[in-house]
Amino acid sequence: MSPLESAVALVGSAVALVRSKLVAFATAPKRFSVMIRRAIYDVRTGKRSSWDVTKSVLMTLFGLAMVLVLLFPLFWITTASLAEGSRLFNTSGIFPDPSTYNLGAYRWVIFESDFFFVDGDWGYPQLVLGGSGGLVSFRWAGTDTGPGAVFNSLYIVSVTLAAGFGMIVPAAYAFSRRQFVGRKRILYGYVLFTQIGAGLSIATLVALYSLFSSYGLTNNLFILGLFYAASAIPFNTWLLKTYMDNIPVSYEEAAMVDGASFLETIREVILPLTKPGLAVVLIFVWLAGWNEFIIAQTLLRPENYPLSVELYNIATEGRFSTPWTRFAAFANLFALPVAIVYFAAQRSVEDGLSFGGMEG
Repeated sequence: MSPLESAVALVGSAVALVRSKLVAFATAPKRFSVMIRRAIYDVRTGKRSSWDVTKSVLMTLFGLAMVLVLLFPLFWITTASLAEGSRLFNTSGIFPDPSTYNLGAYRWVIFESDFFFVDGDWGYPQLVLGGSGGLVSFRWAGTDTGPGAVFNSLYIVSVTLAAGFGMIVPAAYAFSRRQFVGRKRILYGYVLFTQIGAGLSIATLVALYSLFSSYGLTNNLFILGLFYAASAIPFNTWLLKTYMDNIPVSYEEAAMVDGASFLETIREVILPLTKPGLAVVLIFVWLAGWNEFIIAQTLLRPENYPLSVELYNIATEGRFSTPWTRFAAFANLFALPVAIVYFAAQRSVEDGLSFGGMEG
C-alpha cells in the first residue's frame, strides 16, 4: 500500500469512527428508554430482583458521573478558547456567555503565532534547481522566517517513529523467538530502564546538555528525535514482545513450509497478527516525541521550538497576565493530532490493550 493510500485509509477510518460515534450519541436516549422498559419488565416477570436493577442503575449513574468528570476539563478549555478577552473566568460564572463565542483566539494561533509559521508569516514551499553542488534544494519562499512549531513537532515525531519502529520491531521479534547469550540480562535491563528511564531525563539534565554541547548536537531536531526514540525503545520493545509471545510458532513454520522466506513470514504473518500491539506502540512512541517538554526546551533554540515549548511560552509570555483564551486555543490544536491518531487506530488500540492470547 502506497503512502497516499495509507493516508486515505486513515482518514476514511477516522471519518467512519466519528460517524459511528455521532450515530451512537444521537440514538442514546432511545436506547436508554428501551433499557429502562426492559428492566421494568424483568422486575415484573421475576427475571431480575429489584435490588439487581437498582444496583445496575447506580453503577450506570456512577459511570456517567465519571465520564462527566473526565470530559469537564475538555469542555472548559474548549469554551474558554471561544470566549472574548483573555480570562478563564468572568463575572457570570466559570463558563463564558455563549453569545460572546468567537474564533478570535484560533485566528491568532493560526495567523499570528508561531504555530504554523514564525510570527504567522505564511509562505510556500519551493524547489530550487542548480543550488549548491548543482543539486535540487528546498526552501520556504514568500517569507523571511520559516516553518513554525507544528512542523518542528511533526519532524521530531517522524524521526522518533522511524528510528523507534526500526529498532522496536526487530528487537521484539528477536527477544520473543530467539535464544542467545545474555538474553535474560538484556531483558532485565530493559525492565529496569522502563522503571527508572523517565526519571533519568530530569536527574541527568545538566550532564545531558553538557554531552550534547560538547559534540555540537544542541538545537538539532534530528538528534532530539533520535533521543526520544532511544528513550521509548525499552518499554515498547518489552510491550511488543508480549504480543509476539502469544503468536504460535506453528504459524511461522507453516508459512515457511509453503515456501515463504524469512522476511515474507515476518511481513505476511507476524506483523498482521501483532497489529493491535503495533497500534499501542505507535501511540506510545508518538507521544514520546510529541509531548516531551523539558529536554526540548533545554536543547533547542526558539526558532526550533516544538509545540509543547511554544504552549509553555504562551502561558509565561505576559508580564502581568496570561492570554488564557489564546492558550486554550493553542492547547486544543496541540492535542488535535494526537486525538486524530488515536481515534483512527482506536479499534486496534482497544484490541491491543485487552490482548491476552490466541487459540492455536
